[in-house]
Amino acid sequence: MVAIIQARTASTRLPGKVLMDLAGEPMLARVLRRTLRATTLDEVVVATTIQPADDAIAAICLARGWKYFRGSEDDVLDRYYQAAVEFNSEAIVRITSDCPLIDSDIVDRVVQEFLDRQPGVDYVSNALPKTTFPRGLDTEIMRFDVLKRAWFEDTNPLWREHVTPFILRHPDLFRLHGVVNDVDQSYMRWTVDTREDLELVRRIFASFGHDQFSWLDVVSLLTKNSQWLRLNQHVKQKTVPES
Repeated sequence: MVAIIQARTASTRLPGKVLMDLAGEPMLARVLRRTLRATTLDEVVVATTIQPADDAIAAICLARGWKYFRGSEDDVLDRYYQAAVEFNSEAIVRITSDCPLIDSDIVDRVVQEFLDRQPGVDYVSNALPKTTFPRGLDTEIMRFDVLKRAWFEDTNPLWREHVTPFILRHPDLFRLHGVVNDVDQSYMRWTVDTREDLELVRRIFASFGHDQFSWLDVVSLLTKNSQWLRLNQHVKQKTVPES
């Protein structure tokens, strides 16, 4: 089981965010450390681009002994597919590098749901049928043959940039399953796409002083400091075109 974390420095709204400081570590390091605690994973790989601007990502991976792959900047579906081939992945867990609060328990739950339902499902996500967890805990898993079919058949470059829209929008071709939170907490935005997002996440890390807290610890912290949620409540999540 291989988790592939997509990472690049060329973010449109917050360039270089994946290497920005979070309590003394680059955000990418926080994502890696928290993902690596998942017990269902065999490997964790950073998938970055071949652009010179992302040499810094490759350098930190090399320096810290993280496995990494370099591929297309805009065709992220191809980057995932080629990384999966490189690391001989039978199933691929997709995580993004702008989610420094990603939780190993959530990752394990999604992966276990996928494993328990084999061979009856092709793809599992905790954002189906809609997002009910705080945004920033998103975890997807699919078999390699499913990723390969999407890679081969998806001709929409805007979809390919987001990796899985072809799968999600073809329930006639793929058997999809969703992991739903007991309470809808999707009003909390924990992903980092703007300065306001970064400020919220920095406050959270500063409050704990480490990265070994759980997502439920964050919920508790934000319940006590609900005014923090106003920092980024106006930020709109990017959407993927329907066609």
